[in-house]
Amino acid sequence: MLKFYFNGSPNPTKVALFLEEAGLAYEPVAVDTRKGDQFTADYLAINPNAKVPAIDDGGVKVFDSNAILLYLAEKTGKFLPANTPANRGELLSWLMFVATGVGPFSGQAVHFKHFAPEKVDYAHNRYQFEAQRHFGILNDHLAGKRYMVGDTYTIVDMDVWGWARMIPYVMGEDAFAKYPNVKKLVDEISARPAAAKAIALKDNFKFKAEMDDEARGNMFKHLKIKAA
Repeated sequence: MLKFYFNGSPNPTKVALFLEEAGLAYEPVAVDTRKGDQFTADYLAINPNAKVPAIDDGGVKVFDSNAILLYLAEKTGKFLPANTPANRGELLSWLMFVATGVGPFSGQAVHFKHFAPEKVDYAHNRYQFEAQRHFGILNDHLAGKRYMVGDTYTIVDMDVWGWARMIPYVMGEDAFAKYPNVKKLVDEISARPAAAKAIALKDNFKFKAEMDDEARGNMFKHLKIKAA
């Protein structure tokens, strides 16, 4: 059975959404990153980058949420747009846009907004600006459209949903008002039964809730290492 290594953060949750939507049998394996589970030898053999999510599909190991979504979609033939060169190009472009832009900049925006031990105005402004810019591009693209690629629900929509549903946490409680087209997509996907199951998956496990010294040491190793 496919093993799904996860926690409740945005990237694993979008993979959980695919697994639930596709009706795939899987074994969820909790990786408590605040306790340092991601640094065990067994997990590093699956994902040497020590991040979640990852999967072990009968010996086929895949890490990074975007790679996993594409792997599972191509394996199952589900949640892909009509097979045309134009759709394929658009699918890959938006997947990489989320992988290299939306996810990283949103993550850094969250870090400097909520977790940085000291306020760094330059960093906070830079990552808030970039998060806003990336979601603005998504919002413009979705104007007059129901979905990201073509007229069907695909892995790109799941990919966007993973971080977009967290917009209030990334940028502030009123931020959704700036991105009505993104919010419309988020609301539609969040209303799906599979989304509710994906979000609730973490509740079946006990994850460390406290962001104490142990958690900060495991989540932000740079705090103990002078790299520059």
